[in-house]
Amino acid sequence: MIPKERLDGLIARRNAITTELTKAPETEVFIRLSRELAEIEEVAGKGEELLAAQQELEDAEALMADRDSDAEMRELAEEEAYALRKRIAVLADEIRVLLLPRDEADSKSAILEVRAGTGGDEAALFAGDLFRMYCRYADLKKWKVEILSVSEGEVGGYKEVIASISGRSVYARLKFESGVHRVQRVPETEGGGRIHTSAATVAVLPEAADVDIEIRQEDLRIDTMRASGAGGQHVNTTDSAVRITHLPTGIVVTSSEKSQHQNRARAMQVLKARLYDMEREKADSERASARKSQVGSGDRSERIRTYNFPQGRVTDHRINLTLYKLDKVLAGEALDELVDGLVADDQANRLAAIEAEPA
Repeated sequence: MIPKERLDGLIARRNAITTELTKAPETEVFIRLSRELAEIEEVAGKGEELLAAQQELEDAEALMADRDSDAEMRELAEEEAYALRKRIAVLADEIRVLLLPRDEADSKSAILEVRAGTGGDEAALFAGDLFRMYCRYADLKKWKVEILSVSEGEVGGYKEVIASISGRSVYARLKFESGVHRVQRVPETEGGGRIHTSAATVAVLPEAADVDIEIRQEDLRIDTMRASGAGGQHVNTTDSAVRITHLPTGIVVTSSEKSQHQNRARAMQVLKARLYDMEREKADSERASARKSQVGSGDRSERIRTYNFPQGRVTDHRINLTLYKLDKVLAGEALDELVDGLVADDQANRLAAIEAEPA
C-alpha cells in the first residue's frame, strides 16, 4: 500500500503551489510552479480520493463490527465495504502508475524516421503507407507534421522520409513505434497473386532543445551540393542541398529542399535529435539494448509488428495483440488501441521491476 505520509505530502504541496500561484506574477517562478502543479495535480487528486475511501472503509468496518447496530445497517455497511475495497484497489493501482519515474522526454515533440527495408519497391511503398498512417494519426491528435528530408521510391512511397512531429506528448505516444514493421500482401506488380513479405524500419527520437544538447561548431563539417529530384525532375540549379557531418560521432544528416538556409536548420534539427537520443541511450543501457533490438537492420525476421493484408489484421508481437482492423490502423483511427496496449505493458513491467526490488 502507498504510504499515507507520501500522499499527505503530495496533497500539501499541491495546495501550497495553488496558493502561491494566486500571488506570483507572470514570471519564471510562475511558469516553474505551473509546471510542477501540472505534474502532481492528478496524483494528488487521486491521493485525496484514496484517503477518503480508506476512511469510509474504516467507518463501514466499524459499523459491521458493532453488534449493537441494526442488522440491516450492518448488511448495508458490508455492501459498502465491498465496493470501497474494489475502489481502493483501483485507485492504488492508478496512483502507483502516476508515481512511476517519468521519462523526461515524454512531453517532447519527436523526429520520425521511416526507411524502406527488405523488399525493394514494395518496401518503399510500405514505408509510404506507414508514413501516411503517422500523418493521419498526427492530424487526429492535432499535431503538426513537417517533412525534413525525403528520398522517394522508384515506383512510389519512400526509400527514406524524416519528419518533425510537434505537439503535446508526441514522444510519449510514438516512442514504442520504433522497430521493424513487416507487411504481407500481394503487390500490384505481382501477376501470379503471390503474397510477398517486405519490411520498413521506424525510429522515433525525442526532439532536442538547445538546452538538451550542445554542439560545438568545430565538431561540424558542412558541405553544400546540388540538389535534384527523382528522375532528374525539380532540379535545383543552385548548390542548396546541405550535408552536415558530426565529426566526433560520424553522424551524417542531409536536407535537400530549395532553401539552403532552411536545409541547414532542418539538418541541425535532425542532428540534435540523434545526438540527444545517443546521450539518453548512454545513460540507460537497458533502453539502448532494447532500441538496438527493435530497430535492427530492416531484415524481415526482426519484427515488432506485422500488417497482414489478406487477413486484414495487424499483430504487435511484443504484447501479442492482434486487431482485425487493418484499414482503421493504417488510417490512424485505431492506432491508439496498439499504443495504449504498449503503454500499459510498459507500465506493468516497470511496476513489477520496482516491486521486485529489495526493500
